[in-house]
Amino acid sequence: MTSQGRPYARLQRAIASGNADLACIAALELQRVDLEDALGLVLLVVGDHRRSAAATRWLGRLCLETRGLTLARAQLAADALAGLPDRAAAHALASLCSEVGLARAAAAIQHAFIDV
Repeated sequence: MTSQGRPYARLQRAIASGNADLACIAALELQRVDLEDALGLVLLVVGDHRRSAAATRWLGRLCLETRGLTLARAQLAADALAGLPDRAAAHALASLCSEVGLARAAAAIQHAFIDV
């Protein structure tokens, strides 16, 4: 363990502080990043060159890890991810996350794009 703490704690601090570079480095040290934390990473890179790859990976995981996700809901997620940081897109993605049980992700979207 480094003086900065365990990788998961560093990931959480970096996401909370909005530091995309530190969050990505901490995520690389982990064996697995849960779906909600992975969306936190996506939200941090919305404005840069990593956006498309991060959003695509997250969408794939959403489809694989969310039981009962329909094709229409997957398309809604894809459209919403592509539309970020637009407020309507953020609202759609937050609603979808809420519906599929990703409450922490929905709150992160709300905080990042809707309650600003």
